[in-house]
Amino acid sequence: QVQLVESGGGLVQTGGSLRLACATSRRTLGRYSMGWFRQAPGKEREFVAAVWNGGPTDYANSVKGRFTISGDNAKNTVYLQMNSLKPEDTAVYYCAADPDGRITTMPSYWGQGTQVTVSS
Repeated sequence: QVQLVESGGGLVQTGGSLRLACATSRRTLGRYSMGWFRQAPGKEREFVAAVWNGGPTDYANSVKGRFTISGDNAKNTVYLQMNSLKPEDTAVYYCAADPDGRITTMPSYWGQGTQVTVSS
């Protein structure tokens, strides 16, 4: 059973920052690739960022240079640091995990989501 628990969402003004956290187990963090997706109202869920098992990272073009994904093995947690936030970043953000290379497309496991709202 893979458990992913997000936290850190909230309301922030344009240009502000938030850090999302995804708590999981040591086994998951050590064996799976981890990522973040988001879904805005009326839109499909989209890939945001991923860290592949072993370290390489990927980002959606829309967040490159503003968002950073990282992991803390001691805390069994993956973070998404979001800077220079824009109203179009408003969405429910989901943590995801996958063992087989689908972390940027169709991950196998999902968290419950956390709301991020950026006011203009």
